[in-house]
Amino acid sequence: MTDAEIRTAGGGTTARGSGKPPKELRMSVELPLWRALTGYRILTLGYVLVLVGMSYQRYAHPLGAAAYMGVLTVWLLLTWRNTTSAERCTRRFLVADLAFAVGGILITRLVDTQARIMDGGPTLPSIWTAGAVLGFAIKGGWRWAAVASSAVAVANLVERQELARDTVHNVVLVWVASVAIGYVVEVARASERTLARALQIEAATRERERLARDIHDSVLQVLAMVQRRGAAIGGEAAELGRMAGEQEVALRTLVSSGLVPPRRATEQGPATGAAPAPSGAGVLPEEAGDPCDVRVLLASYAGAGVTFSEPGAPVELPDGVAAELTAAVSAALDNVRVHVGADAHAWILVEDEPDAVIVTVRDDGPGIPEGRLADAEREGRLGVAQSIRGRLRDLGGSAEWVSVPGQGTEVELKVPKGAVPKGAGRGKVSERG
Repeated sequence: MTDAEIRTAGGGTTARGSGKPPKELRMSVELPLWRALTGYRILTLGYVLVLVGMSYQRYAHPLGAAAYMGVLTVWLLLTWRNTTSAERCTRRFLVADLAFAVGGILITRLVDTQARIMDGGPTLPSIWTAGAVLGFAIKGGWRWAAVASSAVAVANLVERQELARDTVHNVVLVWVASVAIGYVVEVARASERTLARALQIEAATRERERLARDIHDSVLQVLAMVQRRGAAIGGEAAELGRMAGEQEVALRTLVSSGLVPPRRATEQGPATGAAPAPSGAGVLPEEAGDPCDVRVLLASYAGAGVTFSEPGAPVELPDGVAAELTAAVSAALDNVRVHVGADAHAWILVEDEPDAVIVTVRDDGPGIPEGRLADAEREGRLGVAQSIRGRLRDLGGSAEWVSVPGQGTEVELKVPKGAVPKGAGRGKVSERG
């Protein structure tokens, strides 16, 4: 990331070079729920106080009802901050809060008249009880909500001492609502974790791309320069240049796609500007069925004399197909090195079409005279006929040459998606004849 490093869901934002401390950035779906629960507990307490005040003279023991409401008010004043966040809302608090609600339901039978109870009169905590149950739902999900609402249901049945319709209705309503809210909270948490993970991956990808640019602009260019100067000086410097070239290829492959699993390779074929490799050599996997990102195999050919262009997304083919395509590209680059010269420049372009993968190899050489490819095949020089065109034909694809004298040569290698390599012998490194 060039401007900021972002951490989500409990992370922070640190501005580069600002000199300011990191600023906390909370993105939680739970925070509005906790705030709503706090407001619910406060508002319903006010409603219950008014309700008890209006029925004060109807209680058998009004002082007992007033004492309970006083204790409940003090409890809310002391603990209202406990429901403002998940960190403050501990299990111990939830159990104590539920105990106040259940205790109020059971005390109702002691302070109210039997007639009011049998007529369906409200309990002392009334709808405030739902706040205690919702705390369990938000904190622990639907399972905690089911346990808490079951405790409230038992207390209501004990207070009424019969399965009255209104009592059953209230109990079922609280139970279903709390369980549903608990389930929604669990789904929201899972979605939040998924979003946080996606943002972390996105941030890591941007950081890797930034590091890749920095490495390309510094380390890779230095290694390429050491390789060229060493080859020009000769002697021990040539060996140093060769080692620098190997490290350049390895580092370029790493920064191109560091998350792709390593594959077994024989001899890698660096392209023009790197140490020569045997004709047709490439990174060929042992298996031929697993998906393989073609970009990874071809990235190793990029160097001082080769420009590699690729799509931003993986270009996947079966391992064996990708290996054959890579070997064909290697043979095309060998032709550039042999027929155009070590100072020639080549370009590799990978295109991901809906039904095929196209790799174009272009050089800035003098071009191929008309009829030269056919003459070479008749003379028994099968580099183009077998190492390139033959491989593509076995894959159900094609290889086309476009060459204009004085304007270089372009080879278009097209492989259909879903192609299967023919023959078991193609799983090895092959060399042009």
